[in-house]
Amino acid sequence: MTATKPQSMLREASRQVIAGGSAGLVEICLMHPLDVVKTRFQIQRGTTDPTSYKSLGHCFRTIFQSEGVFGFYKGILPPILAETPKRAVKALSAAGLGSGLTEALVINPFEVVKVSLQANRDSFKEQPSSFAQARRIIKSDGFGLRGLNKGLTSTLGRHGVFNMIYFGFYFNVKDAIPTSPDPTLEFLRKFTIGLLSGTISSCVNIPFDVAKSRIQGPQPVPGEIKYRTCFQTMALVYREEGYLALYKGLVPKIMRLGPGGAVMLLVYEYVSEWLQRNW
Repeated sequence: MTATKPQSMLREASRQVIAGGSAGLVEICLMHPLDVVKTRFQIQRGTTDPTSYKSLGHCFRTIFQSEGVFGFYKGILPPILAETPKRAVKALSAAGLGSGLTEALVINPFEVVKVSLQANRDSFKEQPSSFAQARRIIKSDGFGLRGLNKGLTSTLGRHGVFNMIYFGFYFNVKDAIPTSPDPTLEFLRKFTIGLLSGTISSCVNIPFDVAKSRIQGPQPVPGEIKYRTCFQTMALVYREEGYLALYKGLVPKIMRLGPGGAVMLLVYEYVSEWLQRNW
């Protein structure tokens, strides 16, 4: 009896990691282009610069024309590599705020590399690899809060707030709306709840996301650190660019995390159900 219990707990944790990893991988591959666009808008400081993106359509056209199709997949490797440790942490954590904070601690170094690659407007072929970029960051700034872990407080805020609202809303609404015996209606029910959960969470946590991108992205003056900490960056962006600047990238973020959140939950639930039946 005692030997069976740890084995069943290990199997359940493995199911969570596999189902979560599958969901995360599908979401990343489908939605990463929107993440690149979101980051480009968030690190942009105004539209007077001739290289600035004027609109969502202009950003997509510019990236495609100057960087090619693969420009939309810059920085995709770090989040893919982060999926397994992130899901392992989530499997061992409670859903909500605690899950978001532990997840942020794990993925922040990957985010630093990802944002630095996404901010690079060179041709995809000319861009350094993820591993070369990580080595470059470590060599120049180390592993600390000025190097591979810069922007940690913003990442903690972003993921803590997102997970707290996302899972709280999803499970409360899911329990309040009865399940349907019709598979199509049940699919639409879960998809709609996941879509609403992702959209609401994205609207609330985006100031943390903007601060994170500013800290982890290129500074306005090379060699001079302007954006240092989460709330200092928020205050600075608000003072210099107005409160709307704290919501830069909201449209591509919602386009990504609204449907992306729904896709992720659906893949997770169906993979999890398959594993329960077959393993």
